[in-house]
Amino acid sequence: MKKKIFFRIAFLLVSISVIAQKPQKLSSNQIYEKIQKLNFIGTALYIAAHPDDENTRLIAYLSNSIKARTGYLSLTRGDGGQNLIGPEIRELLGVIRTQELLAARNIDGGSQFFTTANDFGYSKHPDETLKIWNKEKVLSDVVWAIRTYKPDVIINRFDHRTPGTTHGHHTSSAMLSFEAFDLAGDASQYSNQLNNTTVWQPQRLFFNTSSWFYKNQTDFEKATKGKLTAFDVGVYYPLKGISNNELASMASSQHLCQGFGRLSTRGGQNEYVEFLKGTPLKDKEDIFSGINTTWNRLKNGGEIGEILYKVEANFDFENPSKHLPALLQAYRKIQQLEDTHWVKIKEKEILDIIEASAGLYLEASAVSSSAVPNATIQVNFEALNRSKFTMELTSLKIVSSGKIITKDKNLAFNEKLNFKEIISTENTTYSAPYWLKKEATLGMYSVDNQKLIGLPETPRPLQVQFNLLINNEVISIVKNVVRRYAERAIGEIYTPFEILPKVTTKLEDKVILFSNDSPQEISVEVRAGAANISVKVFLEVPNNWIVSPTEIKFSITQKKDKQTVVFNVIPPKNESEGILKVVAVSDGKEFRNELIEIDYNHIPKQSVLMKSEAKVVRLNIQKAGSYIAYIKGAGDTVPENLRQIGYTVVIIKPEDISSENLKKYDAVVMGIRAYNVVKYLKFKQKYLLEYVKNGGNMIVQYNTSRNVDVDAPFSLTLSRNRVTDEFSEVRILDKNHSLLNFPNKITDKDFEGWVQERGLYFPGSWSNEYTPILSMNDKNETPKNGSLLIAKYGKGNYIYTGLSFFRELPAGVSGAYKLFANMLSVGKDKIVINKEIKK
Repeated sequence: MKKKIFFRIAFLLVSISVIAQKPQKLSSNQIYEKIQKLNFIGTALYIAAHPDDENTRLIAYLSNSIKARTGYLSLTRGDGGQNLIGPEIRELLGVIRTQELLAARNIDGGSQFFTTANDFGYSKHPDETLKIWNKEKVLSDVVWAIRTYKPDVIINRFDHRTPGTTHGHHTSSAMLSFEAFDLAGDASQYSNQLNNTTVWQPQRLFFNTSSWFYKNQTDFEKATKGKLTAFDVGVYYPLKGISNNELASMASSQHLCQGFGRLSTRGGQNEYVEFLKGTPLKDKEDIFSGINTTWNRLKNGGEIGEILYKVEANFDFENPSKHLPALLQAYRKIQQLEDTHWVKIKEKEILDIIEASAGLYLEASAVSSSAVPNATIQVNFEALNRSKFTMELTSLKIVSSGKIITKDKNLAFNEKLNFKEIISTENTTYSAPYWLKKEATLGMYSVDNQKLIGLPETPRPLQVQFNLLINNEVISIVKNVVRRYAERAIGEIYTPFEILPKVTTKLEDKVILFSNDSPQEISVEVRAGAANISVKVFLEVPNNWIVSPTEIKFSITQKKDKQTVVFNVIPPKNESEGILKVVAVSDGKEFRNELIEIDYNHIPKQSVLMKSEAKVVRLNIQKAGSYIAYIKGAGDTVPENLRQIGYTVVIIKPEDISSENLKKYDAVVMGIRAYNVVKYLKFKQKYLLEYVKNGGNMIVQYNTSRNVDVDAPFSLTLSRNRVTDEFSEVRILDKNHSLLNFPNKITDKDFEGWVQERGLYFPGSWSNEYTPILSMNDKNETPKNGSLLIAKYGKGNYIYTGLSFFRELPAGVSGAYKLFANMLSVGKDKIVINKEIKK
């Protein structure tokens, strides 16, 4: 009965800590659950392709019901998807999704891993996927994950036997897992890895199947009869006060940038796994059957089990500290085990339990959220012993430098010890995402340090080891240095402590268009990462481009202060494009990075370093009209990109849409997935169509086909048709159509240099009022003519397009800018011609 009373408040606190990023403080119930997991010596690894592919129900069940050490290997970080909460795409989206996965694992109890595969977007077949990914490298990463995590069982989310039936990344994840299962145990394969790990042969490989992979439940049951192991993942956890599937719903709801916020579910729910290879199951109901998951699995582990099974059986929920002597005894014996793999794992687990059981609070909080390498920073320390056992803080060790600070301070019961130390940041490196430090290819990130591969994020740059004597036992607990402060309107805030460059620079735009050969002013924002810096800034520009002045020198006194400098850039007379790079020099060292800070409430603040550069394009582009209304859907930067052409773009809130408000605009543009995510639009569509009928020009960008009605003026049905090969041929269906001729002539050349894809979710059928403009298709597929449709409606024009302008415009694709300018100018050719006649 005692077990139940603690959880309600405790679980609420854990949930809040996920949002607020505060360190977790364990309740008695959670300590007990950690002891249960400490006493299970077995590991499972779940493998799929993307963030959101993972089955949180099964991960939560393995971790919380079976108590297995459970990991999720996502081959990618989801960089190729869309973002429903902000404008970040590509690498920055991958950073967000990485943190959302970590938040999900914090709830369902799993661990998170990755390969160096870059999510390049939708792929229709694993042949394409594995060519772009570099199969051999990703396969080696999967082998590395297996060898380092050492799972007893592996579970694939997808079926390796069905290429071409789902996303190519999905099937590829299963194919690579199937192959890596045997390779991981072969010392002749990827032998260079064995300098840092050992071979490992998992016991079993499964496929986590369900009726979702079949046309209906009947087909599923017929195809899998007698082949499956089933277990009910709807189990109820009295210690938590919720069921496993509720826990899983909370975990998957962390994928907010993908719109995965969902209702929780309860009650019985079966999950199914199909045995693929390895050691057959002895018990069809237990995927670990026949595998010793007790302490007796380890040589001399039985002695540890005798101690810890008694702690579990007799756990005191009201006074966990009474178990400290037994826990300390077990800790000492764990350190003496021969199996170094399990020593590292169980040592960390039992230290967490000892710390929580003792009510021990340890913190190292810096006075600033960042510092530069080889500097000093003040850190505020707090140590508090809330148990009746004797404790002493003997010393601190700065992990990066190895420096020892002697303390020899007694930690009396409930008497807080506070002190300050000046700590050096020597031997630290920038704390930005490690996989973004080198240039990536379309399909792969480049990581030189083998030990980093697989880690979800860069290890924290500044850590402190608290060396203690607890009941005369030497204990060392490592803590990350953080930044803790308070804001009156929010309360206590924790943010990561970062090591950042002395100087970072920022260009306002990542694509800078020049529609003629006139110069433009280019502003560069310079941020100081330290106080009292002197800086010289200059631009590197492509051949035949001119910049003045050649350099600008100045000083910044205060850390984090910013100063903006302005250069004049003159493009060549003819069309040209290239990369403009910003270089800052301070104390003889070059700094070429921009600092990008990503700050959402549901994930820790992220500091990302990327090259401070922009694509510059000298483009002969014309436009008609100038005043554009933009109604945002999911995050995109299209408004900023249109401003580059010279349009005045006004963001209109859905509630402000009215007949009167729309009259003044030359065109109205709907942001990507607007009808998917802005439910209020269904009440405003009549005003938008009235605007078109009265002579307006409306452009609707892509929406997904699921549960959406774009309420077009004529019949139009969305499909899942897409063209994923950005190099696929684009065929012009009506070369004389004004959309392709005014004010810019669109030719085949304008479809060169596109990135990631041609487009997605094209309409699959439409009425005769629409004119299809383009035709395209992926290899071995039928032509898709729905990528760009236009219809005359009343006096105006309605355009629907699934072309991926939200990717092409930020990438500076010249042809995409010209085509979008033409869409905005539809119907205005006659106005221009009439004006010319009058002249």
